Amino acid sequence: MSKRSWSARIAGTRVWRSIFRHGWPDNPLDRSLVMTSGLFLHLHPVKVNRKSLRWSYSMGLGIITVALFLILIMTGTLLMFYYVPSVERAYPTMKAIQTGIPLGQFTRDMHRWAAQLMVLAAILHAARVFYTGAYKPPREFNWVIGVVLLVLTLGASFTGYLLPWDQLAYWAVTVGTNIAGYAPGVGAVVRTLLLGGREVGQNALIRFYTLHIMVFPLLLILVISYHTWRVRKDGGLAAQDADMDGAGEEVQTVSEAEPAPASQSGRDWEIFPNNPSKTYGLVELMHGASPMVGRGPENTVFAFPVVLLVEFVLFLGTSLLLFVLSLLRHAPLEEIANPAVTADPSKAPWYFVGLQELLEHMHPVLAGIFIPAVLIVFMLVIPYWDNQRAGAGRWFTSARGRRIVGWTSLYTLIVIPLYILLDNLFVPREALRGVAPESVSQWLIPIIVIGLLVALPVLVLRRWKPTPREVLLVLFTVMFVSAIIFTVSGQLFRGPGFQLYWPWNMPDGYNPLGTL
Repeated sequence: MSKRSWSARIAGTRVWRSIFRHGWPDNPLDRSLVMTSGLFLHLHPVKVNRKSLRWSYSMGLGIITVALFLILIMTGTLLMFYYVPSVERAYPTMKAIQTGIPLGQFTRDMHRWAAQLMVLAAILHAARVFYTGAYKPPREFNWVIGVVLLVLTLGASFTGYLLPWDQLAYWAVTVGTNIAGYAPGVGAVVRTLLLGGREVGQNALIRFYTLHIMVFPLLLILVISYHTWRVRKDGGLAAQDADMDGAGEEVQTVSEAEPAPASQSGRDWEIFPNNPSKTYGLVELMHGASPMVGRGPENTVFAFPVVLLVEFVLFLGTSLLLFVLSLLRHAPLEEIANPAVTADPSKAPWYFVGLQELLEHMHPVLAGIFIPAVLIVFMLVIPYWDNQRAGAGRWFTSARGRRIVGWTSLYTLIVIPLYILLDNLFVPREALRGVAPESVSQWLIPIIVIGLLVALPVLVLRRWKPTPREVLLVLFTVMFVSAIIFTVSGQLFRGPGFQLYWPWNMPDGYNPLGTL
């Protein structure tokens, strides 16, 4: 039986017609109907620009993050069949999952690695979106949604950290909730709401369990769906907005020059030529041009089957990576949680250990509340600070932007480790104890030092009259690289007593990678 007759037989059945209401998608119309007539596929556009599919542009990080989330739902559902959220039974059920249930250890390893990688992929995805200028108009609000997604991802991972009820989980959550408790005025209330009391116990376990299996997954499903839909409604990925030729030189767009004949312009034809004498609103009820104005169909491909195949391959690749990681390293499970025996060192999850590192250098309220709040606000205002559409879809916007990011990264890689070392050798709160108030040693001095370290590259850049985008490149790079350095320092170089050691010279056989 030929492929054509086989597909025609399937497409002609009543079952197929009742579900898809069209024939086998072997022509442009039916390929379009596949995407528009399905609930989940309708989140995709009918066609996408070829530039959006380039690995060098997006690296597939958005799809990988969603794939990890789907794997988390599947493996988490399997674990829920056996897990009991009780301080008496949580740890025994985790042991039973690992030792007495077929593929139980493997399922937990998959879940653990998927959770860790989803946080990492979400962070890298946010960095990729920023550095490619994909937050620029008309995608400003979708960037804000992306920031919300990043916060939800961190919350979902953190609430799952307590469920094994071992020493690692207990003290990591204790450290994390203590950081939240530093919030002035509402810190004690927030910590009590999270824990259901003053200590990490049964109330905390059941609350974290509920948040982890129901609240955060539902919110993530809703917000991811809206985020994906907004990508489509905002005109697709920003890669297609880059008016660059293969050599990296700017070319004129339709809005910059008079439309040329097809043979001269290099385009087959313009689907929506941008004519200043015409309007493009829907019966003039909408202001502004459609995202497709000035674009043609010659550089697009149908989402079915090209995009779906790309997503399927990325899903398989992500699953294979998790398989390998799960076989190479099991999820840690230490002794049962014991509030009377303090783990040394007690570390927050790796994605919060950078904040724990900051606690060593300044007041807990400044490190755990104000600095994270400033960073979140900074990320939220990025698309409204740089509201020019020029440069969207291009890594670092220009060659000058690339140099700015390179030099700023090098600067941050030098000054932040020096700050950590010098502040560890000459601790201001100890040197000024009894001489100056705490507000000077733990508030004023760290604010001045951190402020100068952040402002210095911006002040240097002012000599070249930077654009808002270039200023943001400096600030975001300092923030991003500093966060990496503080995380690496807290995770790999802090040992017992949270003192600095070389990773290979930790006392008492402590392994800084054992908590991952």
